[in-house]
Amino acid sequence: MRKLLKLKKKPDYRFIGSAPKNNDKDISLMKEALKEAEIAYSRQEVPVGAVVVYQNKIITRAHNQKEELQDPTAHAEILAIQQAAKYLGSWHLEDIDLYVTLEPCPMCAYAMLQARIKRLIFGTPDPKAGAAGSIINIVQDKRFNHQIEVVSGVLKKECSLILEKFFQERR
Repeated sequence: MRKLLKLKKKPDYRFIGSAPKNNDKDISLMKEALKEAEIAYSRQEVPVGAVVVYQNKIITRAHNQKEELQDPTAHAEILAIQQAAKYLGSWHLEDIDLYVTLEPCPMCAYAMLQARIKRLIFGTPDPKAGAAGSIINIVQDKRFNHQIEVVSGVLKKECSLILEKFFQERR
């Protein structure tokens, strides 16, 4: 029989990181991600937007396109990571900051680990599927060979309002 590995201590899935009060750069870049969320909203997609920043410059932008592409993996984060890898000619994205309006789901969080994203900045937490601290913290789990710096709550109110409006219209 196989032996089960015992963890010495439980992983820490606390919400780590919060937005500095006056970080103009993060606020400005989250506004750009919100523009992408607005595009998704106008196309009847769940309004999540993302931008990828390399050397203080936005290199890719994306928004959810699950309905348009009929692809369950077409989340803003996945599309932004794919575009960034093509732009840079490498899947190793160690020097990348990813701004996204909603806390990433487990699929997106693991894709970020695989891409070696340096920093994740998100707007609003996702209490149902958040994998950067809300229900699980994949991006900072020490059992993986890479961890991502996380900043949460940047333009939280604005990021949550567009989602609330979208789902209220559909209920």
